[in-house]
Amino acid sequence: MAFKTASTIVLHDYFEQIEGGGQLSRCLAEQLPADLAYGFACLPRPLLRGGKEWDLQQFSAIPLWRQFKLARAFAQQTAFLNEYDTVIYSGFYTPLAVHQRKKYGNVLYCHTPPRFIYDQKAFYQQRLPWLLRPLLNAFITYLQPRYESAVKQMQLVIANSQHVRARIQHYLGCDAAVIYPPCDMQQFRWLEQGNYYLSTARLDPLKRVDQLVRAFLELPDRQLVVASGGSELARLKKLAQGASHIHFTGWLSATQLADVVGRAMATLYVPYAEDFGMSPVESMSAGKPVIGVAEGGLLETVIHGETGLLLPPNFDLSQLQAAILALTPSRALTMRHACERRAQQFSTSRFIAEMRQQLSLLEK
Repeated sequence: MAFKTASTIVLHDYFEQIEGGGQLSRCLAEQLPADLAYGFACLPRPLLRGGKEWDLQQFSAIPLWRQFKLARAFAQQTAFLNEYDTVIYSGFYTPLAVHQRKKYGNVLYCHTPPRFIYDQKAFYQQRLPWLLRPLLNAFITYLQPRYESAVKQMQLVIANSQHVRARIQHYLGCDAAVIYPPCDMQQFRWLEQGNYYLSTARLDPLKRVDQLVRAFLELPDRQLVVASGGSELARLKKLAQGASHIHFTGWLSATQLADVVGRAMATLYVPYAEDFGMSPVESMSAGKPVIGVAEGGLLETVIHGETGLLLPPNFDLSQLQAAILALTPSRALTMRHACERRAQQFSTSRFIAEMRQQLSLLEK
């Protein structure tokens, strides 16, 4: 039975910059098609080329207060969801809106269970000033039971990788179908082979971009471009001070990002236990091999020796530098077509077809 899209809405936490979960939500809304709702948006609007948008206008720059406002808004200000036959929830806070629903047809697309509640709780606590740590604990006490209750009310749970599916099974006690996120193959294309290695990971401690900077500090004849922003930007710039071969661009537009990927020699992506990781797929779509890490979602995307090189999970600086030196321009070039073929497994058409197939199960 074909899935009917006449009365569907996609919810996403918020749109602050270009990132994987937001891109997926916009893709779903445009391709199904469906309406779109979100906590706030800092990107140019409308976010969709068609369809209705609901903005809950819950922006705050204050840590923890922002998260609480979003959770409360989705839990209390989403009665409009009862106008729809099918609701697709994307993010940490949108699932709380299921408590406003009096209808069947609730679908969670889970990028990961909130890591600040589960496997990375200690990490997030340590990042906060000690005065704020009790507030994080209070927020977790508020959110965790509501989130877990919301997941149990879903008729369908979809994970973005087998890695995240295992997290869902472990922490939430339920199973999930796996549908990999989509990559825009038309946007990320080979342009030329430049002379730089590229990192597009958000500048967050879990992404380990500091390890890349340290590696290149000892490789002055190799160029590194860091094309992203985040909480670690100032610290990493200070770390690379005086190194003319390491460049920081800050956040780029979608067009600028595709251009810098399409002209790179290779990319680097070494996060800790990544959920899925769209950056390596975008890299392969542009024919660029990836130096990654053999854990998390990268084990499901990058093929070691064919579309890149995978380091041990607890790699050291010498192993990272050896991989950089091993992925020469000529070797990177030989991987181009294998990368492009591999990326086809993560196309938008494949994603939408698999989502439609899963959503059709709700009608049976």
